[in-house]
Amino acid sequence: MKAVNEQRAGLLYGIGAYGMWGLVPLFWPLLKPSGAIEILAHRMVWSLAVVAVALLALRRWAWAGELIRQPRKLALIAVAAAVITVNWGLYIWAVNNGQVVEASLGYFINPLVTIAMGVLLLKERLRPAQWAAVGIGFTAVVVLAVGYGRVPWISLVLAFSFATYGLVKKKVNIGGLESLAAETAMQFLPALGYLVWLGANGGSTFGTEGAGHAALLASTGLVTAVPLVCFGAAAIRVPLSMLGLLQYLAPVFQFLLGVVYFHEAMPAERWAGFALVWLALIILTWDALRTARKARAALAASVPAPTKPEAAPQVRHTEPAA
Repeated sequence: MKAVNEQRAGLLYGIGAYGMWGLVPLFWPLLKPSGAIEILAHRMVWSLAVVAVALLALRRWAWAGELIRQPRKLALIAVAAAVITVNWGLYIWAVNNGQVVEASLGYFINPLVTIAMGVLLLKERLRPAQWAAVGIGFTAVVVLAVGYGRVPWISLVLAFSFATYGLVKKKVNIGGLESLAAETAMQFLPALGYLVWLGANGGSTFGTEGAGHAALLASTGLVTAVPLVCFGAAAIRVPLSMLGLLQYLAPVFQFLLGVVYFHEAMPAERWAGFALVWLALIILTWDALRTARKARAALAASVPAPTKPEAAPQVRHTEPAA
């Protein structure tokens, strides 16, 4: 019963995390007239403040001393901080410039980019269904490029930057809060320096647009940290396959907001491109679930069942898991 309750809680945490990420396009326009770079700088500064308070409350500081003694991990965190800076900044700019749908596409194709990077950089071998998904995804980008009259560069930069971020985080292998603390610590001084320079030159909106606006800028730290905390809580409670399915909630919400709330144009060729991307993701998800089910069945079949004391010793195999 406890395990069921834990999984149910994990599912709610996961829905909360991806739901908040999916609805965040509603938040960034509230920060106008601040520009994307100013919003980004505030996000870096206030995220460190929020995460530092959380780590103090949890008394989780031992990792910092260990990390400082590992130059390779520090270098990887610097790379992670750089690529997530690009990702955050471009996403804020895209939302505040009427490109929510194209931004959502970036997170739809992110799993396909991650797979492609696994093949090119890690020499991973793909199953036929994965090759089919990647091929369909590439075709979708071509269709969208023809429809847009240009390469969907916002989508591609968001997808590649986030895939790179995920790859680096996998190599670093530290907790979500700890990783965010280390990354924002590296971003903090440049971000704070930019904000000081902006204020000295009369370009800052912090404090000049009223207390409400200043509070919204400060809340960017919470907007960054709270979904991450929920995601971390979900990751330790639900299977990876379920987490993989939940990740599509965020771009689905973003796409719906772009079409329904922000009224962005969706001509036929854009629908065709998105349909191809969704087809690729369906194939990818089906293949992942099938592979996980086969792995569970193989594991169940390899575990011998206990024999009765009076019976002759023999090995029985359990039925494969459904």
